[in-house]
Amino acid sequence: MENTQRRYTSRSNRPNKPNRTNKILNVLIGIVIVLIVITSGFIFLGNDDAEQAKSQKSELDVSQAQDEPGATGVPESVESSKDVSSKEIGSDEDKTEKKSSKEETTKKDATTGGTVTSKPSDDPIVAERVVNTAWKPVGTEQSGEHTSVYSEGHVDWTEKINAIAYTTGLSADKMIVWRIQNGGDPQKSIGVVSSENKEDKYRVYLQWVDGEGWKPEKMETLKTLDGAY
Repeated sequence: MENTQRRYTSRSNRPNKPNRTNKILNVLIGIVIVLIVITSGFIFLGNDDAEQAKSQKSELDVSQAQDEPGATGVPESVESSKDVSSKEIGSDEDKTEKKSSKEETTKKDATTGGTVTSKPSDDPIVAERVVNTAWKPVGTEQSGEHTSVYSEGHVDWTEKINAIAYTTGLSADKMIVWRIQNGGDPQKSIGVVSSENKEDKYRVYLQWVDGEGWKPEKMETLKTLDGAY
């Protein structure tokens, strides 16, 4: 009987192996969970840092681009359009200035040093009347008592043509002479001429100066040749 009880007691006092194993497993599981939490934290923090760094870099790039000389923040297509438009405007202005300069030079040849008076006219076919104090006689090959001649090829006719060309700035060889007539006095003449394309039309009033030739008195810029002579 005693032997039986001893044997029983000895068995009950032995350690419980399954309980110890469970504890070890629980501890290991806890450690794994902690490691997972820590690892996840590092991953999330790392992503946040990367995103923040990327965002800061983008902001820095934009800031540097805006600080660069010539940076306007305007799309290149818009700037290109503005450049083309500016060039076209500049080209048109240059053409206008050149044309204006050419016209002024042509007129200046006959008006340098004088006072030019230009005013509108009541005559419906006249755009303006021009008088210039710088106009001078064009010279003459004639001598003695002067007689005004209206025959083409005569020296007096040729000198009238030269005086009209001098006044208008048109070429004597290329302008169209529509009519040269008496101006109401033996020593006065009126000539109506135009450019070859008829865009420029003039009526010129001449006065004879003895020994010096025909001198322009007045020039009218005409709107039309109808009724001009």
